[in-house]
Amino acid sequence: MKIPKVQRRFCPFCRKHTEHEVIRVSVSRKKRALAEGQRRFKRALRGYGGFPRPNPKGRAKPTRKLDLRYRCRECGKQHIIGEGFRIKKAEFV
Repeated sequence: MKIPKVQRRFCPFCRKHTEHEVIRVSVSRKKRALAEGQRRFKRALRGYGGFPRPNPKGRAKPTRKLDLRYRCRECGKQHIIGEGFRIKKAEFV
């Protein structure tokens, strides 16, 4: 997917349409500790074999999420739109 490096977008800080630079940021893991259900699931997977359910290895997502930030050229502030999307290849033109 080809993404323009400079886009004309609405800046929520300037409250008007300005030119924005598109910045690619890698999506990081969640910062908080694992949820109770996930801790229970991991505890159940430890121990003998795969009891009570098979070990879910090798089921990673085929693509990573692309997180785009938009930096306003007038005020210099950044903002995001959405939570990112899955894409195999992104090319900035």
